[in-house]
Amino acid sequence: MTVGRRRTLASGLGLLVAGLAGCTGDTGDENEDSEGSDEGDLDLREANVTGVEAERVDGGYRFSVTLYHDDDGEEGYANWWQLETLDGDRLGRRDLAHSHGTRKFTRSSTVEIPEDVDCVVVRGHDQTHGYGGRAVLFALDSGATRGVKQGSEPTTFDESDCP
Repeated sequence: MTVGRRRTLASGLGLLVAGLAGCTGDTGDENEDSEGSDEGDLDLREANVTGVEAERVDGGYRFSVTLYHDDDGEEGYANWWQLETLDGDRLGRRDLAHSHGTRKFTRSSTVEIPEDVDCVVVRGHDQTHGYGGRAVLFALDSGATRGVKQGSEPTTFDESDCP
């Protein structure tokens, strides 16, 4: 076998191993989110919302929410995300049953949204700190998002805060 063929086979094997490594971990509707953002200023002790996508389906909207939290460094873990109206009324919640390590992970849920709601708040929550970190305002019509830092108590927003 020539050096060129060995090198080609070795690089192909490396790609195969890297691809298989990405398939390990827990199953379900998980999607790694690898796009860059302002993650350098996130406090990973908090459950930070780093991505939101939604599509209209029968019964409401199917939301896919990406959280980023240091589940490895705390006894508690990111234990849910929820959708709220701008006034803080809960529309739906997706419970998370276990830690996900210190990495971004995405979980989905279908939520019924009232016809008069155009913008929602997506908040993460963790067992140790409760609320905190980054929440996201999400415009239903355009899919535009705006990240906002939140404190330990949920705050309300108005239409002017929406993206």
